[in-house]
Amino acid sequence: MKNSKLIILLAIIILPFGITQGKMKTDKNDEATLRHLKKVLWKKAYREQDTKLLDRILAKEFQMISNDGSWSDKKGELEYIKKNRPTYDSFEYKIKRLNIFENGTAIIAGEGHVKGKNKKGTYEYKYQSSNVLIKRNGIWKAVSSHVSGVKRKEIPKGK
Repeated sequence: MKNSKLIILLAIIILPFGITQGKMKTDKNDEATLRHLKKVLWKKAYREQDTKLLDRILAKEFQMISNDGSWSDKKGELEYIKKNRPTYDSFEYKIKRLNIFENGTAIIAGEGHVKGKNKKGTYEYKYQSSNVLIKRNGIWKAVSSHVSGVKRKEIPKGK
């Protein structure tokens, strides 16, 4: 009986310590790092066709679902930005949700707003997106991205 009480007492003391040791330590700067990654670096990679930067942002198992339902992976996104120079004049991204979880994952979701000109005239569109990121070896990497709800306005030349 005495041994069972000792075992229970040790379990009460040691078990919570073991559980907290298994949790990921969240850096105080994670939120600022994630905001910068999404609002500055990701935008810069696409705008400047910077495949090295995008390669650092995307995890090897990255998958993207576009607004038309098509799927792309990391290799596809790197090829896309290499071949497609952006035509927009401005791009802003407003983060509406940013959650960092104790298991080393984060969700960033929000609205993109794009304005530009092409051969047909001026255009503007907004879209919704969500991204899942993981923290590996202290570095945040995107593993998933989903775009939906694109609302586009076009103003033909001469109007």
